[in-house]
Amino acid sequence: MPVLTSMRGNDAIAYAVKLARVEVVAAYPITPQTIVVEKIDELIARGEMDADMIHVESEHSALAAAYGAAAGGARAFTATSSHGLAYMYEMLWWTAASRIPLVMAIITRALGPPWNIHVEHADIMSTRDTGWLIAMAENNQEALDLALMMFRVTEDPRVYLPGIVGLDGFILSHTVEPLELPDQETVDEFLPPRRQPYVMEPGEPKAMGNLVPDEYFEELRMDMHQSLSRARQVIMEAGRDYGKLTGRSYESLVECYRCSDADVVIAGIGSWMGDAKIAADVLREKGIRAGVLRLRWVRPFPWEEVRESAIGKKLVVVLDRSVSFGHAGPLFLEISSALEARPSMVGVLAGVGGVDISYEDIARIVEHVYSMAEERGRVYIPAYWYHLGKFHPMPPYEPAFLVPQELPKGE
Repeated sequence: MPVLTSMRGNDAIAYAVKLARVEVVAAYPITPQTIVVEKIDELIARGEMDADMIHVESEHSALAAAYGAAAGGARAFTATSSHGLAYMYEMLWWTAASRIPLVMAIITRALGPPWNIHVEHADIMSTRDTGWLIAMAENNQEALDLALMMFRVTEDPRVYLPGIVGLDGFILSHTVEPLELPDQETVDEFLPPRRQPYVMEPGEPKAMGNLVPDEYFEELRMDMHQSLSRARQVIMEAGRDYGKLTGRSYESLVECYRCSDADVVIAGIGSWMGDAKIAADVLREKGIRAGVLRLRWVRPFPWEEVRESAIGKKLVVVLDRSVSFGHAGPLFLEISSALEARPSMVGVLAGVGGVDISYEDIARIVEHVYSMAEERGRVYIPAYWYHLGKFHPMPPYEPAFLVPQELPKGE
């Protein structure tokens, strides 16, 4: 039977790793991730988890050790944040291009300098081009569920790529929330024994990563791209099956809250989308029909779901907790490409470095942008920074209001 309990987001990830019967965990501490591997260490020490914990000398080594264990046939896991992820960067490419299923949790945190340990999405968004699947949780229950799903999806023969589960540092990682912990029998029914394309074993030499002709290299990259695209169907199947077993369905790569009749859609990822839902309710009481489009998966990018949910709306406000310097928020750029600039669109940068953003702030942002769109007609503003209650248009998008009359009017 499932257990109703309460725990921190980091603990939820640790228990997901236990329930997935992970065999090898490689770890190096970094705030706010450290609690994940500390809890796993505790579960192993108490005899509640049958796994080997490898304490390594750096984050690069943590992913290298997990990669080696996975290449040898073990279900493996690691976790990191911020600068630790940056240190791992080379190994992200090695793991994905080797087509080795492996799961990593990223507890999102800003990168310095100056030093900052609080939430930002620059770390996880920097992994988009590496070939890893990327899911982002809104709450602790979803963090646990997505971690279990990630093991199944990455080990599916149609995919065979590693995956990342992200959750916001401190907001989820250190905050206790109620959740339902599935029992081991349910997880065993959902998650089959580990599968992978090949296994490195003593006495059976294999070569991986040698210098190859350029055309072979490109073909391997093409296959990675196709496999990551196929993962969309695998995710939907796994989410549907998980729902049948637990009552919590994750069949869609996105979540739409009050989108069907919305004029304004607030789009984003992570924990602050819970605040966005409250903001949407508040805005509706003020006469603005708002909804929320939350991307549960960043890779594969849910192109079809984004278009279906938002292309016909009057206005889309994309909230980004990181910035692609000199252009706009990375999520805005991706959603904008899917929507072809048909609705009015405004990208709002906010909450960077852990600056607190409440549902009142999100409602204020939408009201401000909505009034601009009503006054000026169609607007397209890629970078508009909301900082401490004030709006700052970011160059080169000045004046702040771009009215793209030459763009299609939408459907």
